[in-house]
Amino acid sequence: MAQAHFQSINPYTQTIIAEYPIQDKHALDKKISQTELTYKSWRKSTFAQRSELLLKVAEILKRDTERYARIITDEMGKHIREARAEVLKCATACSYYAQEAETLLADQIVNTPFKSKVVFDSIGCVFTIMPWNFPFWQVFRQATASLSAGNVLMLKHAPNVSGCSLAMESIFLEAGFPEGAFQSLIMSVEDIEYVVQHPIVQAITLTGSERAGVSVGALAGKHIKKSVLELGGSDPVLVLDDADLNKAAQIAVQSRMQNAGQSCIAAKRFLVTPKTAELFTGKVYDLIQNIKQGNPLDDSIQMGPMARLDLAEGLEKQLKDSMESGAILQVGGHRNGANFSPTLLTETDTQMPVFQEETFGPLASVFIAKDETHMIELANQSRYGLGATLFSEDRERAERIAREIESGSVFINSLVRSDAQLPFGGVKKSGYGRELAGFGIRELVNVKTLVIE
Repeated sequence: MAQAHFQSINPYTQTIIAEYPIQDKHALDKKISQTELTYKSWRKSTFAQRSELLLKVAEILKRDTERYARIITDEMGKHIREARAEVLKCATACSYYAQEAETLLADQIVNTPFKSKVVFDSIGCVFTIMPWNFPFWQVFRQATASLSAGNVLMLKHAPNVSGCSLAMESIFLEAGFPEGAFQSLIMSVEDIEYVVQHPIVQAITLTGSERAGVSVGALAGKHIKKSVLELGGSDPVLVLDDADLNKAAQIAVQSRMQNAGQSCIAAKRFLVTPKTAELFTGKVYDLIQNIKQGNPLDDSIQMGPMARLDLAEGLEKQLKDSMESGAILQVGGHRNGANFSPTLLTETDTQMPVFQEETFGPLASVFIAKDETHMIELANQSRYGLGATLFSEDRERAERIAREIESGSVFINSLVRSDAQLPFGGVKKSGYGRELAGFGIRELVNVKTLVIE
């Protein structure tokens, strides 16, 4: 018998928070019909009208930050401080596109012998499939671009954050967006193609695993729909010999351990040279062993649990398999339910799971490179290419090396992060297309050539 509902389970207490009925095809048809109807009028709205509503959304997020942060924390275990920051970050995306969308999508005059221009039209409904690890932010970075471009959006969120999904739908309605502009679909994976094939859906965006990307990319191709895929990452941290080791260690640990290590752009492979390996590793060790883990609603601690029990069990297997291959556990390595202690491995090599696979949890690994050339080789020796961090006091050298790194972004002497003003996405198995900034909004429009003679 098909599953009738999704359960939302608090990962720290393992108690059931709520159950959400799964919408069948009849219910989905009603949602899709509403989307079609709304698009006919929404596409004719002005940038000023869209901007006003997005700014109202930002006001609601700021007004009720604590309420939405608590939903995030209860459903997927994010520490409450990080959850608050996530909600407020969503408000920045609203403000950015409210202010910039009209300029980003302004007609472009082309210098030709005849009168010509490029215009940017809305395309219809963007069907977005989102994961649980940043349950508000990953949705908002798509929704703000889609809606400000004159599209409508349907969201299929991860089942364990259905409460977040419905809360966001309520926010857009409260702000004054028409019913059907933003819809939350509490639906099964088996019905994804049923939605994708509908003519109103003209783009599919996914943030998720490599496996999910393969599936969604194939569906998009089958039905000739545009797709944007933001998938996994195994981001390297390159610590050059002239790096500020205190700063490098602090940022590397912050990146690896934020959100209990459950971030696609988290630093996952720490690359150092023999000259600095011992000193850098010692600094990382000190920082990791002092991280306090516990109740994510407790402001005095720094880390909550992982989002689901199966995810913690999967990380534990990657850890054990790597140790069986020779990796040395320096600190951590304990699991109690979904609580996985901050962990550091050394004596690692490129054949271990911690190098070959994405480790989606609070597990850091140190790898020693022979020299700069070998470090670049190790950084690129991954099927992923989402982000990278590089530490060096020589800015020119750092930029030269950064251009050799195969990834969607490289941050020099700073934390890899997404920002509404900058394009976000990856290469290789980390996906294709871009979110955010002008590049992101133009992924979701019809770039139309207009010639007048």
